[in-house]
Amino acid sequence: MAGALERSWYRRDGAWPLLKPLAWLFGRVVALRRLAYAQGWLKSRRVPVPVLVVGNITVGGSGKTPLTLALVARLVARGRRVGVVSRGYGGKAARYPLQVAPDTPSAQSGDEPLLIACRSAARVVVDPDRPRAAITLVEQSQVDMVIADDGLQHYALARDAEIAVTDSRRGLGNGWLLPAGPLREPPERLDGVDLSLIHGAGEDFWLAPVGAVSLVDDRTRPLADFRDATVHAVAGIGDPGRFFSMLREHAIEVIEHAQPDHHVYRAADIVFDDGLPVLMTEKDAVKCRDFADARHWSVPVELVFSPACEARVDALLDRLCALPLTKRKHLS
Repeated sequence: MAGALERSWYRRDGAWPLLKPLAWLFGRVVALRRLAYAQGWLKSRRVPVPVLVVGNITVGGSGKTPLTLALVARLVARGRRVGVVSRGYGGKAARYPLQVAPDTPSAQSGDEPLLIACRSAARVVVDPDRPRAAITLVEQSQVDMVIADDGLQHYALARDAEIAVTDSRRGLGNGWLLPAGPLREPPERLDGVDLSLIHGAGEDFWLAPVGAVSLVDDRTRPLADFRDATVHAVAGIGDPGRFFSMLREHAIEVIEHAQPDHHVYRAADIVFDDGLPVLMTEKDAVKCRDFADARHWSVPVELVFSPACEARVDALLDRLCALPLTKRKHLS
């Protein structure tokens, strides 16, 4: 049922008629909530450092986390001490806020915050209360820039800039709001962000694999080593097909194992009887380290900006870096 519903989201005129009234109602709730924040009936809380929100208006993956990693790297190169806040979807901690380190169990942090902690110099805090997470970063880690990963709809945290990401393969789906379509907010929401970026080959940015890394001992191999070989490919991301297509573009024969986004893995999900190599995304790999063996490899990717997009991103980051740190009360 859930799979059929999601497939309908990405077909032209695929919205189920019985869900269209619910989508209309969802839209009214979304509009009222935005109005409540705009009018001050609901309060956005501000922290004394610049806040950049990275998100999307659709359900599922669009490249937000790789973009967040790229933004962290560019800000660190500018001398900024960067913190990342996240809800930590898929994780459940005993208490919040949770400061995430590379050895934090993914069951507590969620997969994407753990990946950011492993791959970047950012301080990472998970908390369903994003303003509280941001204050933790400012007060305990002395960050001078905060990025909210997947925070576009979380207006409780005031922001200085917004970047929205749309996946070129899926676009905005059938154009309907939830539950009839994949949209969290109407398409015109993209008109109000500072940067609206498209993720995909030949678009604003894309992802390029940089090799394969053993889950057992961090050995690296060129992806070309798997050329013309058959592998099991495991992906529990928003669009597993993108990962499978990337491997096929490198002449790798793929046996697909798609899992739901943020899937909680067991050994049985990645152990197969034929002895073939198993390639998976980094997001999946951080959850599989405890039961991996020599067959298991993650495929890290690096983000590549188009020249025009790179100039726009750098201009936005320069503007944020020029903002003064304030003395304002941190939860005003």
